[in-house]
Amino acid sequence: MSKLMWSGRFKKQLEDNVNALNASLRFDSRMYAQDIRGSIAHCQMLGKQGIISEEEARSIEQGLISIKEDIDSGALTFNSKAEDIHMFIEEELTARIGEAGKKLHTGRSRNDQVALDQRLYILDRLANIRIQLIDLYRVILEKARENIYTYMPGYTHLQRAQPVTFAHHLSAYLQMIQRDIGRIDDASKRMSVSPLGSGAMAGTTYPLDREYVSDVLGLSGITYNSMDGVSDRDFAIEATSALSILSMHISRFSEEIILWSSQEFKFIEIDDAYSTGSSIMPQKKNPDIAELARGKTGRVYGDLITLLVTMKGLPLTYNKDMQEIQEAVFDALDTIEGILPPFTGMIETMIVNKDAMQKAALGGFTNATDLADYLVRKGIPFRDAHEISGKLVAHCIDRHTTLEALDIVTFQSFSKLIENDIFDAISLETCVGKRTITGAPAPDTVDTELKRLELFL
Repeated sequence: MSKLMWSGRFKKQLEDNVNALNASLRFDSRMYAQDIRGSIAHCQMLGKQGIISEEEARSIEQGLISIKEDIDSGALTFNSKAEDIHMFIEEELTARIGEAGKKLHTGRSRNDQVALDQRLYILDRLANIRIQLIDLYRVILEKARENIYTYMPGYTHLQRAQPVTFAHHLSAYLQMIQRDIGRIDDASKRMSVSPLGSGAMAGTTYPLDREYVSDVLGLSGITYNSMDGVSDRDFAIEATSALSILSMHISRFSEEIILWSSQEFKFIEIDDAYSTGSSIMPQKKNPDIAELARGKTGRVYGDLITLLVTMKGLPLTYNKDMQEIQEAVFDALDTIEGILPPFTGMIETMIVNKDAMQKAALGGFTNATDLADYLVRKGIPFRDAHEISGKLVAHCIDRHTTLEALDIVTFQSFSKLIENDIFDAISLETCVGKRTITGAPAPDTVDTELKRLELFL
């Protein structure tokens, strides 16, 4: 095991199994680019403030750039004996440029260094997830445009309720994704501050220019309490919370994809490139992408619970427990980034069976509410109209028929106020087309809403 940077006070080396438990390089090495980026900003500030010479600052910066280039290219691999990515880079820097490398850590602790690296890393990953969400949003929007006049049953309690259009149904998910993007933006905004200068927990006596470092890193400001700067991880919890809500929305959509693609619904067909088969049943075409997206939601929830439980009992300031934060938030980010591209491709390539959707909308008494509304317009109180409509539905069920298949004589046997205009009133086109208030499924209303949703892009 290589000499640890903090070993001066100790008379014994760590036991190998203790080092294996303590070391974090195997998972925090993924933050090397952010660690180097933060270190470059820090050394530039040290040079500007005269804490180290400008020549030393340039040497450190050039050394850090060369390390990143070599890691990027694979010319430099991580030393498995290093404690963490921060110590690995500092050791490599000192080996490359000599004594100047030992001055990089002036005015800095690993506590504020780690807090910065995590912020920068999560910000970078959230930015990529945001791009993926915009791609999904575009695909759903385009699929909705193609189906403004595709009628389908809307459901409550998974029972056919009222007719809508597929575009209206998809539009609901666009609203959810808008809010998901908003939560990511909000979390990113609060995360975009630099804790550097907090030191281990009580700041430093060096004349650091904290605002300069924040500006160099493109952040919006600094933390204003050194203890808070190194001890809280609410930014990681908030990001994972936003991802959990996003995952829940994807899971709900996945559940519907799974149902719609079944032989019982046949509303859609998933493209072969986004389906799998069975090792024993030759006829099977399984919606595995949707099932995995649904299943991995529990994993993201678990990551959020891990973060909350880890932090809930920690006194200020830094505690080693907080090392556990990294793997959980990394897993949530990895999971979401792994889900979104194939999920987007699945939605983009799926075939919509418009005839099956319309047939289902016609066959489930989804126009019963419109029948009641028709009677209300004829002067019957809604509760009485509701009862008459319900009795007509029961009549149809007993005779294995539908409302639109009844003749006028039968209708009038339930209410003399029903006239021949009933057939137009309960047609699918009328039931949907007359729901024109904002947020309703009439094709013209949905078209207007899709134009508004497009502006979000």
